[in-house]
Amino acid sequence: MLAILDYKAGNQTSVRRALDHLGIPCRITADPAVIADAAGIIFPGVGAAGQAMHELTSTGLDKLLAEQVAAGKPLLGICVGCQILLDYSPENDTTALGIVPGACAMFVPSLSDEDGLPIRIPHMGWNKVTLARPCELFDGIDRESEFYFVHSYYPVPRAEYVIGVTDYGLPFCSVHGKQGLWAVQFHPEKSGRPGLSLLRNFAVYCQEA
Repeated sequence: MLAILDYKAGNQTSVRRALDHLGIPCRITADPAVIADAAGIIFPGVGAAGQAMHELTSTGLDKLLAEQVAAGKPLLGICVGCQILLDYSPENDTTALGIVPGACAMFVPSLSDEDGLPIRIPHMGWNKVTLARPCELFDGIDRESEFYFVHSYYPVPRAEYVIGVTDYGLPFCSVHGKQGLWAVQFHPEKSGRPGLSLLRNFAVYCQEA
């Protein structure tokens, strides 16, 4: 069973529906006992970094996440869940979880797209991920596949944690982490077949870990 972390940060239900579609047992929960017993944790999120961290710290889920990761529990962060695994986000001047070294940055209007036009903020729509190194999450996924993004901030982890890069005004990190601790800036639960394949790969890894 996969635990979908419930911290009032948005897209838990859409993640559960994607896992239900795949036939993967899951539960939206903030119960420490359920999370400890789960094969893996999905750490989703939509909204602002400051509000997300407030919910985590006020419930003690910040400490629980750190303990589970330290114990080797597989984790997949999504969108805001990807960003606040880092040390800091300038959104709401937020001290984040510090599980992965790095910080977030914000897209700026002076950036241009491939046609020389100013980018739109937030980055919203479909885009590719170019892998900087192999990652089990992308096993069997066509390298030309596109994933769905909605975000104004992006992660800037320490270089050795960069797994995948996406171009939007500049090349930014869209996948970071290390084996068993992964985070994606896009929404796999909203990314059609490639996103479902990524979620399935995470579940398989959790079963085998």
